Amino acid sequence: MKRLTQVLSFLAVLFVVAGAWAADKAAIIHNVDAIVAGIDSGKDAMDFKAEAYEPYIFIMEDGGMLLVHPTLAGSNLKEKAPPAYEAVVQATPEGTWVKYEWKGKEKNTYAKRTKSNLIVGSGY
Repeated sequence: MKRLTQVLSFLAVLFVVAGAWAADKAAIIHNVDAIVAGIDSGKDAMDFKAEAYEPYIFIMEDGGMLLVHPTLAGSNLKEKAPPAYEAVVQATPEGTWVKYEWKGKEKNTYAKRTKSNLIVGSGY
């Protein structure tokens, strides 16, 4: 009986974590899609602040120049972190999830292209 209780407790925690993760993914997609829609409607990329979103967002030119980022704005991701750039540049107009390693940790980023070919992304 004790074993059954432990298994059920573990499964309950797993479902809560999975639900939170799904909600985070939905929030990330919502934020990125809203920013892309704003830029496509005429807003300037610089009108968006990276830290205004949780998790933060970034906006990058196709060549790698980060226009909006909490610490790397003005840096070129292609030069600074080629593997991250190669993953993020796979962004599509429909939006896609990409994986890459950043400072020894696996990152999952939702990236989407604007009509002007900027890349907007956010992840965990």
